[in-house]
Amino acid sequence: MPDLDSGAQISFSQAFLCSAFAACLAELCTVPLDTAKVRLQLQKKAAFGDGTGIPKYRGLLGTIKTIAREEGLSALWKGTIPGLHRQFLYGGLRIGLYDPVKTFLVGSAFVEEIPLYQMILAAMLTGALAIMVANPTDLVKVRLQSEGQLSMGVPRRYSGAMDAYFTIMRQEGFGALWTGLGPNIARNAIINAAELASYDQVKRTVLTIPGFTDNVFTHLLASLGAGLFAVFFGSPLDVVKSRMMGDSTFKNTLDCFLKTLFNEGFLAFYKGFFPNFARVGLWNVVMFLTLEQAKKSFRGPL
Repeated sequence: MPDLDSGAQISFSQAFLCSAFAACLAELCTVPLDTAKVRLQLQKKAAFGDGTGIPKYRGLLGTIKTIAREEGLSALWKGTIPGLHRQFLYGGLRIGLYDPVKTFLVGSAFVEEIPLYQMILAAMLTGALAIMVANPTDLVKVRLQSEGQLSMGVPRRYSGAMDAYFTIMRQEGFGALWTGLGPNIARNAIINAAELASYDQVKRTVLTIPGFTDNVFTHLLASLGAGLFAVFFGSPLDVVKSRMMGDSTFKNTLDCFLKTLFNEGFLAFYKGFFPNFARVGLWNVVMFLTLEQAKKSFRGPL
C-alpha cells in the first residue's frame, strides 16, 4: 500500500495546502537547529574563532549556546520568514505534486503497487521543479542565518527578509536570487527522493509486519527513516549549497566543491551531519504526522 497515495483522493489544491501547512509548521519547530547546521557548514578551517585553530562552533548544542550567548536567543530564529516563504512554496509544490507525478509516470490505469524506482523518479522531478521556484527564498534564508559570521563592528547587510530580497536584486542583480541553483536542484532532487520515496517504502514495509496498522506510530517510524536517508544522501550537496549561498567568492558549484574537498577533506561535506539529522529527523516527524492528519481532515471519514 503506497502511503502517500491516499493524497490522490483529494484535489491538488487541497494537497498543496496540506503540504504547505505541514512544511511551515515543521519549519517553525526546527529553525534553531537549521541555524546551527548552517553555521557549522559555513565554518572553515582557516577561519576558526580568534585564529588559534580552535573552531568557534562545536557540535549542535555548543553552536546553539554560542549563538545565543553572543547574539541573543532571537538570532536562532534568523531566517524564519524566508524559511516560511520557502516551505510554503517548496514544501507545498514538492509534496503536493508527488502523487500526481507518480500517477502520470505509471499511468492512471495502473492498479498495482508503484515500483520504488518510479517513486524515486517522481520525487526527484518534483523536488527539482519546486526548488527552481523557491530558490530565492532559500538564498535569503541562508544569507540571514549567516549574518552572525560577520566580524564585530561590521554592519549587517540586511535588516530583514524583504530588505534582503531587494538588496540582493539591487546590488547583485535579479539573477543573483538564483545563486546556488545548480547544487540546490541536485540537493533537493536527491533529498526529496530519499525523503518521500523512503517514507513510502518504509511505511509500506512496516505495514506488512503483523500488528502494525496505518497509525501515528507507523508514521513516526517512516518519517524517521525518511529523515536518515535524506541527510545521508543530501549532506554533501547541502554543504556546497550553504557555502555558495553564504559566500559569494566561489566562482561556481564545481569551484566550491573542489576548494572544500582539497582544503578541508571529504569529511567536510558531512559537517553538521548530526545537527542536520536532528533537524531533518524532527522536521520529518512534525511534517509527515501533520500531513497525514491534514489529509485525513480533507478526505473525511473513510
